[in-house]
Amino acid sequence: MHTVYTAAMPSPEDIRSLLGDKYGNDPNADLSEDIRRLEGGEPLAYVIGWIPFLDLRVHLDSRPLIPRPETEWWTERLIQHLGKKYGESEFSFLDLCAGSGAIGLSALKEFPNAYVTFAELVPEHCMLIQKNLAENNLNVSHASICESNLFSGLPKKRYDIIASNPPYVPEDRTLDRSVMDFEPSRALFSGPDGLFHIRQIAEKAPPYVNEGGELWLECDSEHAEAARALFGTGAELHTDQYGRPRLVVSYY
Repeated sequence: MHTVYTAAMPSPEDIRSLLGDKYGNDPNADLSEDIRRLEGGEPLAYVIGWIPFLDLRVHLDSRPLIPRPETEWWTERLIQHLGKKYGESEFSFLDLCAGSGAIGLSALKEFPNAYVTFAELVPEHCMLIQKNLAENNLNVSHASICESNLFSGLPKKRYDIIASNPPYVPEDRTLDRSVMDFEPSRALFSGPDGLFHIRQIAEKAPPYVNEGGELWLECDSEHAEAARALFGTGAELHTDQYGRPRLVVSYY
C-alpha cells in the first residue's frame, strides 16, 4: 500500500510506489513532474491519483480527504460486524460525509444486496463517488449519491447503519504541512474543540436510524470521550490499531 504522506525529498519507497501504482512499472515513464510535486510536499496519494482501501482502488481526482489507515481499520471491523449481523440479507447503509466514498464503497463491495447512500457536501466529490463506483465494478443500482450538508439534503428515510468520518480536528491544531497545504480544510476542522459536526450528527441522527440500527463514527483521540458522551450512555468507545480511542458506536 502506498502511504498517505511524503517528505520534501521523495524516498526510494515513494518512487517505487509512484512508478508501480501510477505507471505500471513502465521503465520509460517520465517521473520528473511527479517528483517535483512530491518535493513540493504534495501527498503521494494525490500524485498517484488513487489509494488502495480494502481491496478497492479509490480515486482522488477531486482531492477529497485522503482515507487514513485508521479509517480503513475500523471500516474492516464494521464489514466483519455487518457480515455477522446481516449475512446476505438486504440492509440500508448511509456513508455520511462520504468524501471519496471509501467507507460506503467497501460496504457495497462486500454486500451487493445492501443499499448504500452516499451523503457528501461537495459536488465534485459526488461525481468522484460515481467514478469510484464504476471503476470498482460495484452495483450502481444499489447506490445513491446525495449532495447534502450532513442530513439536510437526504430524503426522509431511515437507515440500518450510518457510518461517518466527519471533520473532527480542533481549528487551532497545527497539522503536517502536506495536510494543511493540500487537503481540504473543511473536511478536517470542526470548531474550537473539534466537535461541531459531531454534535450536529448526534442531535440529528435519531430520526434517520432504524430501530436496532447503529451509527459508527470516527473521532479525534484527544476528544474521544467527549464525542462518545454526545451519543448517550449506551454509546461505546473503541480504540484504533494504534491503541488510541478513535471510534464511537451508538445503538438505537
